[in-house]
Amino acid sequence: MLHSFKSKNQKGKVVMSLKRQIKQIQKEIILLENHIEKIIKENEPKLLTNLTSISGIGKKTALLLISSTNAFSAFENHKQLSAYFGLAPAERTSGTSIKGRSRITKRGNPIVRNHLFMCSFTACEHNVQCKALYKRIVDKGKSKKLALIAVCNKLLKQAFAVAKSGIPYDPYYKSSFITQ
Repeated sequence: MLHSFKSKNQKGKVVMSLKRQIKQIQKEIILLENHIEKIIKENEPKLLTNLTSISGIGKKTALLLISSTNAFSAFENHKQLSAYFGLAPAERTSGTSIKGRSRITKRGNPIVRNHLFMCSFTACEHNVQCKALYKRIVDKGKSKKLALIAVCNKLLKQAFAVAKSGIPYDPYYKSSFITQ
């Protein structure tokens, strides 16, 4: 217990020891992150480059997406990917009497979900489609947080499309299936 120390000098030693341990753990984290980056650059360099071409997704988030999805190989569509990370909306009901609002499930990896949420702020400023989506949702009177979650899903869709197509992100891409 800290209150049983006789002097400030002893407390200072404990604090210094804890600071050294934190610094060592931070060094280990950096080493592991560099090792993961090296492995992904050796095995999936094109995918890493293509994912970072999406405005709003940085290197760290791209590395997280590649490593946590096994390079997107386990998913057939973007809806599975969204559900895997807990960003898919789920209706909360109980029989016929209780109807709750739809919320995201939060069943997936919270680290990736948090990174995507942080990326959504940048995407709202620099990603053309995400910016339009955010504006459209907010203009309808919905909350800004709901709009940011929608942007997270949009980023996942874009990442999935880039991963499956093998081509870098093009903000002005028009699908040939859309008839005008």
